[in-house]
Amino acid sequence: MAKKQENVPRYGTAMRRGIQYYRTRITDADGKRVDLYAETCEELQLKEMEARRQVEEAVFRRKHPTVAEYCEKWLLMQSAKVSSGTLRGYTQTMNNYIVKPLGEMYLSDVTADDIRLAMIPLASKSAGLYSKVNMLLKCVFYSAERSQLLEYNPCEGLSAKGGKPGKKINALTDEQVKLLLDTVRGLPPYTFIMIALYSGLRREEILGLQWDCVFLDVPTPYISVRRAWRSENNRPVISTTLKTKAARRDVPIPKCLTDCLREVKEKNESEYVIADRNGQPLSSSQFQRVWKYVTVRSTKPHTYYKYVNGQCVKCTVTPTPGSHQKNNPKLVYAIDFDVTPHQLRHTYITNLLYAGVDPKTVQYLAGHENSKTTMDIYAQVKYNKPEELLGVVNAAFAPSVGV
Repeated sequence: MAKKQENVPRYGTAMRRGIQYYRTRITDADGKRVDLYAETCEELQLKEMEARRQVEEAVFRRKHPTVAEYCEKWLLMQSAKVSSGTLRGYTQTMNNYIVKPLGEMYLSDVTADDIRLAMIPLASKSAGLYSKVNMLLKCVFYSAERSQLLEYNPCEGLSAKGGKPGKKINALTDEQVKLLLDTVRGLPPYTFIMIALYSGLRREEILGLQWDCVFLDVPTPYISVRRAWRSENNRPVISTTLKTKAARRDVPIPKCLTDCLREVKEKNESEYVIADRNGQPLSSSQFQRVWKYVTVRSTKPHTYYKYVNGQCVKCTVTPTPGSHQKNNPKLVYAIDFDVTPHQLRHTYITNLLYAGVDPKTVQYLAGHENSKTTMDIYAQVKYNKPEELLGVVNAAFAPSVGV
């Protein structure tokens, strides 16, 4: 017992509420001085040892965080830069495809092989998801490298290509555009489709568009993109936070869209160009119902259920172009091609490039922050037409003819 007593430090004392305690001070993980109190020296020694252990652990964890811990910190740092919707997407993807396979490992222990093994399940997923996980991995590990938490970055050399190739988005032809507009003329999605086809605005930019940003009575009519729509719990939220800085732009519009918007404005009492019956921006489910006017007129196979002898039976019909829906004679099946809201924007960009507009101007009009996005579309448009390349090829090899 005497030996144990000799190992106990001699602490100073302090009075607290009229009672004398033994006291010592330590420096915590944040560099602040912290007081510890106890009624006996032995008890205070145990408190001090536990506190120092926790400080050492906290310091170690800061220098050697796990993947899960640093991912959480990285997401917190992004919360001031991106919208809540984007942050939710990042969080879900990161938790499913980065934290699950790697989360318990110390960040500094992760090797390139660990990264490749974590990416294996994504080989069966879409190329878009593979690219997103690839981007998040590189952002996290490059951020850790800049913070000097890594001596070696395991993401160096990680290929950005992988996953199942997605379905290629093809621009609508002039004939398809005419058929689409003729089919939905006078129906709820018509105005949305016109704006997308002839101004190239994104879906969230169209649904957030207000009349104070539509200038029709000026020498050069244009739309000023200043707001964006997003959905939170199926409730529309309109804000001035755009997808990127480049999304803030003024887009001149052609006469056909000017005339369309002028007609809509005369009948519209809402401050929103696209609004519900109460003059409010559409919710996510409302927009889906609006777009349904397009999909139900498609000649793609339609599936429905009916009861036969008390049993629910699945039925599939493939409408022929020009035929009418049995229960709604006014509904004509006319759209014999795939069409999505984003495809309308893609058609606008493609048509600009077909018209010879230089890619830098197209980048501005489309609101692309990265020129690579514009140039990828440009390459598809310019270099996938053999009849236009024949003269270029002949001219390139003209000197070798007859050799």
